[in-house]
Amino acid sequence: MNQCGQLAKHLKEVHFGGNWTSSCLKEHLTGLTWQQATRQIYELNSIATLTYHMNYYISEVIKVLQGAPLQAKDIYSFELPPIGSQEDWEKLLAKTWNDTEKFAMLIEQLPEQQLWENFTDEKYGNYYRNIQGIIEHLHYHLGQIVIIKKILMQEKPQEPRY
Repeated sequence: MNQCGQLAKHLKEVHFGGNWTSSCLKEHLTGLTWQQATRQIYELNSIATLTYHMNYYISEVIKVLQGAPLQAKDIYSFELPPIGSQEDWEKLLAKTWNDTEKFAMLIEQLPEQQLWENFTDEKYGNYYRNIQGIIEHLHYHLGQIVIIKKILMQEKPQEPRY
């Protein structure tokens, strides 16, 4: 397997499993209610916000790999659209899984020499740095999600107030 294939494989493994950490996003996000996903613990971002943030960069780089100019702005990466139902949460998850598959496919299709070319602008480094950076970013936030989920699962369910 060439380097593009390896990067695509690592991307899919952090999302769907099979990596050496034995931890993946799908495992930790599947089964959460929208209330759990949107609950903010302490001053931390919610799981839903982190999920959106992680996928923001993937969805923006997909556009670049399809020939569009880079439009991503860090200030937009935490602008989670409102989630007010399980359906809204499931739509975010479906977009995340679909974008991952699309991104992995586009990475696999890259000519290997393109990995060492500038990613849209010299200041961003090469394609390899950006793709590997996204994978590292995913692992970083996956760790946060795991901790937040553990805290959520330790809490006693709150009684509804009437």
